[in-house]
Amino acid sequence: MARRARRTHNPAFKAKVALAAIKGEKTLAELAQHYDVHPNQITAWRAQVLGGAAELFGGEAVAAAPAVDIKVLHAKFGELTLENDFLAGWS
Repeated sequence: MARRARRTHNPAFKAKVALAAIKGEKTLAELAQHYDVHPNQITAWRAQVLGGAAELFGGEAVAAAPAVDIKVLHAKFGELTLENDFLAGWS
C-alpha cells in the first residue's frame, strides 16, 4: 500500500469539518470518510476551534498574562544576591 502525499487544507475547509464535528450529527468515523481526512485530524481541528472561540468575542482579557513588575523582581534579585554573598563568606 503506497503512502499518500501530504496534503494541505485551506482554513475554510478546516473550519467546515471542525464545525461539522462540533454539531455532532455524524460520528467522527463518518466525518473522516466523508471528508477523506483522518479522525485524529478532525479532533485536532475541533479542539483548535473550541480553544480559540473565546478570542472571537474579545478574549484578549481572558488570554492576557498578568503583568510582571520588573522593580519587584530586581529587588528580589538584589536581596538574593546579598544573601548568597553573605553565606559564601561562611564557607
